[in-house]
Amino acid sequence: MMKKSAWKHIVLAGALSLSGASGALAAVTARLGHAMPDTHPQAVAMNRFVELAAKYTNNNVQIKVYHSAQLGSDEKQLQAVQSGTQEFYIGSVAAFSTRIKEVQIWDMPFLFANNQEVYALQDGPTAQKIFKQMEPAGVIGLGWGNIGFRNISNSKRPITKVEDLSGLKIRVTPNPLAIDIWKTLGTNATPMAFSEVFTALEIKAIDGQENPLMHMYANKMQEVQKFISLSNHAYVTVGLVASKKFWDGLPDADKAGIQKAADEAKALQRQLLEQADKDVIAKFIEAGVKVNAIADEELLKFRERVKPVVERFSAQIGESFVKEFQAEIEKVRSGS
Repeated sequence: MMKKSAWKHIVLAGALSLSGASGALAAVTARLGHAMPDTHPQAVAMNRFVELAAKYTNNNVQIKVYHSAQLGSDEKQLQAVQSGTQEFYIGSVAAFSTRIKEVQIWDMPFLFANNQEVYALQDGPTAQKIFKQMEPAGVIGLGWGNIGFRNISNSKRPITKVEDLSGLKIRVTPNPLAIDIWKTLGTNATPMAFSEVFTALEIKAIDGQENPLMHMYANKMQEVQKFISLSNHAYVTVGLVASKKFWDGLPDADKAGIQKAADEAKALQRQLLEQADKDVIAKFIEAGVKVNAIADEELLKFRERVKPVVERFSAQIGESFVKEFQAEIEKVRSGS
């Protein structure tokens, strides 16, 4: 007959085993997708986000990251997050622009003078309102991320003045504001998914495109473009978002852990991108690309040319929101 003490040990071992099993079952797995290749600062930052999310949730939330648009285009991934079939995404939220007009503020040209202004606005109250407006669409905003200032590349000539853009067939992001801006600047503005851009440049279907420097380099624009002109005409902001269906099923402690991980990953992405932007011009030149700055007085002419577009879209976005956003920039700029 089994001794009482031995029976207790068996019962205790079984309880511990069940406890461990229930802990394992409680762990939540999730997917995070984005468009950047694994060498891009965003990819490095998202790898870190995955590590930190596991750490800060005590391994309750385990995320796998998919780089290089393995889960589909930006629009497809954003739709998947809305429906709950994908848990996390970082990238453009331009697909919301038809229903949430305020999203288009990030495409406005010549808003920011430097990175510090960008960071302050991304973390500020006005930008957080955009995330709040996304929640009814099934998306929870965890933070605005950074891709960098947009610049112009093409295969024809250096851009030193606004007239140099005349007639160039330039790929633009497929949203009404970008199309209108580049038409107004005199180009043959061609909306196109970014996944199609390299091939279109390679076969000369288009002459150029406009994107941040690291985005260009990571996607091998140096192989199909001869000229890069530094215009810093707009800043690319992306959203790190979670599916609301997924998010609502998490305990508060795990939500807090994921948010902490997102905040730290955002800071890392900014740091990596700033350093990469300092180094990448030399890499372009080494690859045979001619890089030129555009004089400030010429950029003022760019700004004047697109002023009617900015005014028209300010009315569409909501003049009160645009003024609030611009006032926040001025507050940062003045140091008040």
